[in-house]
Amino acid sequence: MKIVREIGITILIAVAIIAVIRISIQGYTVHYSCMLPNIEQGDWIMVSKASYFFSDPERGDVIVFWPPEEAASERPFIKRVIALPGDTVEVKDGKVFINDIPIEEEYIKEPTRYTMSFELIPDGEYFVLGDNRNNSNDSHCWGNIPRDNIIGKALFIYWPPEKLRLLKNYSYPELITAGM
Repeated sequence: MKIVREIGITILIAVAIIAVIRISIQGYTVHYSCMLPNIEQGDWIMVSKASYFFSDPERGDVIVFWPPEEAASERPFIKRVIALPGDTVEVKDGKVFINDIPIEEEYIKEPTRYTMSFELIPDGEYFVLGDNRNNSNDSHCWGNIPRDNIIGKALFIYWPPEKLRLLKNYSYPELITAGM
């Protein structure tokens, strides 16, 4: 009887550990080339679903989220957070402007070839763009994403093994020096 109890306790502990891991992290396969040159189609990424339990996404975070209905996808998307609730965003002259300040984006594949008029990001919504700006289905196409659609923060690429590395998030020092 004692062995049955110990096996039962061991199984319960294992189930609890698996549940905590499943709630807090999850792997995803990237299906599109919207994050080139930093993340390629077919890369497997680890996402922290717990990152935003007690805090909100920040500018520069790479996130995985469920796209709005306008994007018509059955798979989650991966993009970079560019503008936060209360920010203004505009795309012109090959640059993204946040609160009228052009941001430096060393991570993009090439300068943006489209324009987007000035927009105020509402409370509870985020403006996201792919790093492969000119070939990305993102907020400039279908608008902002609600906070509730965000699954988590992309942490690192884990497959294929030769690409194992942390994903870099950016802080945009030009906005920090401007007091934002």
